[in-house]
Amino acid sequence: MALFPVTANPLDDPFYYLNNFMQVLDWLEHRYADVLSVEEKRFIHDFNQLSRPSRALLVRMVMRRGIHFRASKLQYPEIGDTASAAGPLLALGWIDEQAPLSVEALFEVLLKAEILQCLGAAIDLPKGKKTDWLPALSVQFPETRCFSQWCVPLDDRLFSLTIMGLCDRLRLMFFGNLYQDWSEFVLADLGIFTYEKVEFCADSRGLRSREDVDACVFLHDCQQRFEAGEALAGIVEQVNGLALGNPWLQRRRDKLLFQMGQYCERTADFATALSIYRECAWPGARWRLIRVLERCGEYQLALDLASHAEQTAQSAAEQQQLLRVLPRLRRKLGGPPIKRASRRDMLRLDLQLPRTDPALSVEYHVQAHLAQESAPVHYVENSLVNSLFGLLCWPAIFAPLPGAFFHPFQRGPVDLLNEDFHLRRADLFQACLAELDDGRYRQTIRDRYAAKWGVQSPFVFWGVLSEELLDQALDCLPADHLKHWFHRLLLDIKANRAGMPDLIQFWPQDKTYRMIEVKGPGDRLQDNQLRWLEFCHEHQMPIAVCYVQWAEQSA
Repeated sequence: MALFPVTANPLDDPFYYLNNFMQVLDWLEHRYADVLSVEEKRFIHDFNQLSRPSRALLVRMVMRRGIHFRASKLQYPEIGDTASAAGPLLALGWIDEQAPLSVEALFEVLLKAEILQCLGAAIDLPKGKKTDWLPALSVQFPETRCFSQWCVPLDDRLFSLTIMGLCDRLRLMFFGNLYQDWSEFVLADLGIFTYEKVEFCADSRGLRSREDVDACVFLHDCQQRFEAGEALAGIVEQVNGLALGNPWLQRRRDKLLFQMGQYCERTADFATALSIYRECAWPGARWRLIRVLERCGEYQLALDLASHAEQTAQSAAEQQQLLRVLPRLRRKLGGPPIKRASRRDMLRLDLQLPRTDPALSVEYHVQAHLAQESAPVHYVENSLVNSLFGLLCWPAIFAPLPGAFFHPFQRGPVDLLNEDFHLRRADLFQACLAELDDGRYRQTIRDRYAAKWGVQSPFVFWGVLSEELLDQALDCLPADHLKHWFHRLLLDIKANRAGMPDLIQFWPQDKTYRMIEVKGPGDRLQDNQLRWLEFCHEHQMPIAVCYVQWAEQSA
């Protein structure tokens, strides 16, 4: 199925928001007909039977924050008379004029002067702040009333949405999440965000059944309850008890469990953290389990698990962590001391620089110091290698595989960080990387830079990647170095697309380069940076670590 049709300027139509909403309903009817509930199907049918002003008014409310709306605040020229447009919505029960409001909810829809007008007799300090009145009024008025009962002096009406939960479920089915909202359409219409056009096959659905929809809504609710500070034990039990046959939802559940385990660690609830990590398949959970066992003094259990993990390391990051913890655990159990492997010697630059502009980072100071006309220096950090990879491998990254793309507003495939991301596209990536062997990659990357400029990508940093930087990189970076970097990215995208050196210096005349990791006073190398430094050293890539001291500090 093709993407939504594109008009010259969708925002020229005053009903652009209604058109977007109706496109979503059409999309859902076409792709999720077997998943929609009876209530959702009835809503779509009844919505399409309404007059345009009534449809537009409902969508205006759905796309705004909250569920309570003053009629006086719902004035839109293209809709016309608000009362007339609201009539059919009231008849359908989609909005309610008699919804019970607490005094706290009332404060959300009234101005300070209106609160005084309606409740002034109960306010002791009328010149105080609006927020100062609420605690006392909450005690005086514990009951709920409808808007007209609270606000007798006001000539206004309050419409309360009763179908926001239903509309959120529709939004969930369309986006596959609830953090994206209707503003995505406007941002795309304005050209602020541009997305790759991907053909959607019949299997490209995140939610494959009604059970999937209900489970996804339930997980979102559990996340909200967790973040609101609800007691964790009940939430963990419910999340663990959720039966899931959808791998995409299983990863969501594991991620939520991992977040709750980390929270338990931070609050020293180690017993709960242990129980969570033992049942969690999220990458990194095994390592956290080892660390919690160590913190609890369960050194033998920690050592047994770490020894097993050493034989089946899930990633380079876990392997690096295990190399640290294993000698420590053996020592705590009375074993002989084990000498750690020494780090490779790296080329070191020691600079003492004046801090000419405190607002600028240490990396910019080093860049300015080292840059020469014949040897430009760029502050790229993770952006350059990722961008070159993203441009060369664009067809593989955006391949329309089942379960990869659910809707037109994705900056990358849903399974990007899955363990089988590379495996599912092995032939496609092989074809892209083969261009590094015969030199075609230079022209391919340049052409794709021009053709895809500004299109959202999980790898390409458009704000950093200028034509000058691109040309220098393609002239000075050897193809075999690019191949090594790209293969390493594919081994573990989540871990390896970060930690790259801060600066890169080119010598265009010699077609050479040097990467530079910058460390300011008191700063030290992080684990992912150490892994990249070791990798570059292993493959004989020119790299240096630059340690900076400020001149005024040493005076």
